[in-house]
Amino acid sequence: MLKILKESLKTAPIVKRGTYNYFIHPISDGVPVVKPELLRDVIACIVKNADLDVDKIVTIEAMGLPIGASLSQITDIPFIIIRKRKYELPGEIAVHQATGYSKGELYLNGICKGDRVLIVDDVISTGGTLAAVIKALEMAGAEIKDIVVVIQRGNGKKIIEDMGYNVQTLVTIDVDENGVQVLGCIDDECK
Repeated sequence: MLKILKESLKTAPIVKRGTYNYFIHPISDGVPVVKPELLRDVIACIVKNADLDVDKIVTIEAMGLPIGASLSQITDIPFIIIRKRKYELPGEIAVHQATGYSKGELYLNGICKGDRVLIVDDVISTGGTLAAVIKALEMAGAEIKDIVVVIQRGNGKKIIEDMGYNVQTLVTIDVDENGVQVLGCIDDECK
């Protein structure tokens, strides 16, 4: 499992942003092309490992969309998109998020008190986005049953775990000027 994801990460281009080595990958950036077999690989692993006894799947704009939509389609669980723009709907919750390279507001709609949710996202690095999402869901009164992130880079997972939540990551990577190294997988087949 995850063979396609692992191989695609190992060949991902690296772009320097200041001193930061940024990897470009279809799951995290949507470029150069998101192939169906890559999404199937990722979604199959999420289905195998996630707690799917939930009312809604929650994902974050923008690159959580292909993951959330594909997972919703396979499981018949509705999904909610946390957006980066305000809609001013009744009950909308706004929270501030800051990552290693951006900051702004996130807007949550469509969650009711008591909803059991699964959060899915593409990458966790600093944990800033996920921390903001958790805060919004807590404010809405949702029960966070599980959190699954495709790619872990950095210490963000520990930050979320220090908040009292478990984060399942499909692959753990490190990135330097030479490329992406896959350090581990949820199923330990990386070694």
